[in-house]
Amino acid sequence: MQNARSISELNRLIQQAIETELDPVIWVIGEIADFRKAPQGHAYFELVEKQGNQVQAKIRANLWSFAYRSIAARFESITGSSIKNGMKVLAQVAVNFHPLYGLSINIKDIDPSFSLGERARIRQETIDRLTKEGLLRLNARHLLPAVIQKIAIISSPTAAGYGDFVNQLASNSYGYQVYHKLFPSAMQGNEAVASLSRSLEQIESLKDELGIEAVVIIRGGGAQLDLDCFDDYRLAAKISNFSLPVLTGIGHERDESIADMVAHTRLKTPTAVAEFLLSGFREFEENLGIAMQRLDRATRQKLSEEQTIIHQIAHQVRAFSESRLKLEAEKLNSSISRIRISSKNILQIQENSLASFEKNMNRGLNGFLQKQKQQLDSMDLLLRQLNPESILARGYTRTEINGKPIDPAKIQLGDELRTHTSKQKISSTITLIEEK
Repeated sequence: MQNARSISELNRLIQQAIETELDPVIWVIGEIADFRKAPQGHAYFELVEKQGNQVQAKIRANLWSFAYRSIAARFESITGSSIKNGMKVLAQVAVNFHPLYGLSINIKDIDPSFSLGERARIRQETIDRLTKEGLLRLNARHLLPAVIQKIAIISSPTAAGYGDFVNQLASNSYGYQVYHKLFPSAMQGNEAVASLSRSLEQIESLKDELGIEAVVIIRGGGAQLDLDCFDDYRLAAKISNFSLPVLTGIGHERDESIADMVAHTRLKTPTAVAEFLLSGFREFEENLGIAMQRLDRATRQKLSEEQTIIHQIAHQVRAFSESRLKLEAEKLNSSISRIRISSKNILQIQENSLASFEKNMNRGLNGFLQKQKQQLDSMDLLLRQLNPESILARGYTRTEINGKPIDPAKIQLGDELRTHTSKQKISSTITLIEEK
């Protein structure tokens, strides 16, 4: 079919669905089956759901060594029994889907109180002077760092276990780096206890300067007589009271030594200790991934919520704006209508005022012009009456001497006179002047 998908595409869809839809960690109830413990310290088993004797469902489970040590120790201290087949447990898990290996879960925690009533409880036996003195789990009071990056190693520099340990750390496929400093010690014989104690004392004096976070005691196994030093009370007390967590990987197959019992964490071999330290890096990286998933999911959820709020606010703002604009438009239209009516009234009043002013002005202007015309006519009449030509026309004459009016005080006999009439100019000579 055209819509068929490849297996890798289907697996990728399943993986994406698990990562996006499921919570990063989930609490589940199931019965432990097919429990196996790997040499590296990891635990593998199945969690099954049964109805009667019939298995209804099951899923593969992984419990990495870094988490297994603390979970198992706490579980055993509370329940009195180790984790084993047939137990019904309440486990916190992270669902994992691998395109090649399929579906599985990584165990993050197991609730010991849930299992108390699900199984037969076995109490721990009192084990010797250390228990009476409260030293057996005293070193376990220290909290292991989430990632142990700087360690002090107590071992023989020629021991095969030391070489295996260093190589395991250096050649890890994840590229994790652990700083380590060797404090050489005898690991067997009569001088071993004193030598081991001196190494612990040296580490105690240099721990702050070197930033040491934990102590690792390792060797590559050996005969029973060679390991007797690790059952010595003095060494056990030294380990119990030490100020840093002590991890052991002595490498023997028999039951744990007293050094193992008082140590913070006991592993079977040096390489198991190295794997345990490396698993801490993986555990931290996985938890960081889970935290990032939680943060991503919370961020996306918060963004979705805020986006919904923004949409609601935008809708409210839009509705309010439209209502406000409509109201203001109505007010504006009303104002325009009032202005238009008021303007028409004002224009009509001004037009009437102008017409009245024009009429009054025309009336006043006509009166003014008429009055001015009368004044002009009067002045014209007066001017015509005063015009010498008019006087001459009525029979009068005008006499001049040298173009000037006659001055009676200055005339003399013999002066030539010029007399003007309306139609003639008459010249004459004074022959007689009589006083009147």
